[in-house]
Parts: sequence; structure tokens; C-alpha cells
Amino acid sequence: MPDPGSIAVACGPLGDARAAQSLAQQLDLPFLGKVEPRHVSSHALLLFFDDLGLGLQMTGKKAPGPVRAEFARGKAGYRREHGGGTGQLVARAVGLQKTRHSLHVLDATAGLGQDAFVLAGLGCEMTLFERSPVIHALLADGLQRGLLNEQAAPVLSRMTLQAGSSIDWLGQADAPVADVVYLDPMFPHRDKAAQVKKEMQLFRPVVGDDEDAPALLTAALAAARYRVVVKRPRKAPAIEGPEPATRLEGKSSRYDIYPIKALPQ
Repeated sequence: MPDPGSIAVACGPLGDARAAQSLAQQLDLPFLGKVEPRHVSSHALLLFFDDLGLGLQMTGKKAPGPVRAEFARGKAGYRREHGGGTGQLVARAVGLQKTRHSLHVLDATAGLGQDAFVLAGLGCEMTLFERSPVIHALLADGLQRGLLNEQAAPVLSRMTLQAGSSIDWLGQADAPVADVVYLDPMFPHRDKAAQVKKEMQLFRPVVGDDEDAPALLTAALAAARYRVVVKRPRKAPAIEGPEPATRLEGKSSRYDIYPIKALPQ
């Protein structure tokens, strides 16, 4: 049985084999060529190119479909067209109801970019960091494909993806680096009986837990102009460090808010 964290790069019959081989070399991962994921037994996960772009795919006969960064279709497309505007929890946490100024938000743990896409859709200029090379590749592919969509492109033009680790960059940059720094670190998941989303099932073996979240919070507080916002599971403790001044709770998650000074009116 393959290691749960073992990963390779492959493509389907309609996938871009040249792009797949180039990504394998870039990430120093095995390249399996053209395969069917259900027939692969040597690796638990594939970065898999098909006709819809790049996805992270489990292998084996009963594996679910791939997870990708998607901005033009599905939930992201629906949310772009029918979202709740500045009344959405993430927008309220960032402070979009308190200011008419366009805010620059640095998303230090971007993942697949969904929260950043919501904020960009509400007028924020977004800088995204994702330190996992695998997730970064998924996000870069999603942004590239999304820019080809007439409706999504204006929103994505306000999202800039940077390479490397945000904690290193925040420590070296001159403050303030952004109006708001947004954090959504991976939370240790210890309840093995609980059902977790497919995305998290795939991400956890690749990304692991963000054990340096306290250091990231410290760096963010030193680098933000107006506030730091941290997304957490609703019942999880706050990140070790200063207590948040305010919390906004949703059904499954909450936002811990660390104000530095008042937002511009």
C-alpha cells in the first residue's frame, strides 16, 4: 500500500503531457506519463492533468474525483454571481462594511484561493502566498484558466500569486505590507471518526499541520496596517499568542479579528 503522502505527476488522454512533465521536473516528483488514476497503485496521490486542467487526485478504484482551484465554474462561479456581498462573514471580518476605501489584503495561507476570490470580487487588491509547492501549482493553474473566462477575469486581475513562504516574506519586508493580513492555517485534525471534506482529505497528507501558526500570527501583526484576520474551525482555540479583540462565528468556522488601528472611513 502506498504511503498516504506519496505523490506523482501524470496526465489523462486529453491532458497536457508536456506541462505535466515540466511540472514533475519543477517539483522533483515522479512522472508517470498517461495513466488512469484508478489503475495506479504506486502512489496515493497524483497531480493529474486532464482536459479541465490540473487537479489533485486520489488513486485507486473507488477514489473520488480531483480537487482543483476553480474560479469560473461550480461554487466559485455561483458565489461570484449570487454571493452575499459585504454581508458575507469573511468580508465583515476584513472590515469591508466599515470602509469605502479599496483595501489591499495579503492572504498568507491562500490554499485554493476561494476566500481571496470572494474578497477580490468585492474590490480588494489581493496578494496570495501558498508555501506548499503542490497546492501552489494547483492555484497557479486555476488562476491561469480563470483568466480566460470573461466573467471571472476582472476579479482574478486583482489577485497576484507570489512564490515562497509568507512567514519568511513577512519577516523581511518593510511594514506595513498590506492593509489587512488574512490567515487560514491548517488546524490539527485529531478526531479520526469525523467526516472531513474531500479537499482536506487530500490536503492533509500533502501540507500537514501548520505548527508555526503562532510565529505566522506574530509576523502578520507586525506587518499589517489595520488588522489581522484569522479563520479557524468554530470550536477551535485561538492561535497561541495575543487574544483576538473580536470574533465572528458561522456554522462551522469563525474569524478571529486582531485590530491594529481603525480602518479609514
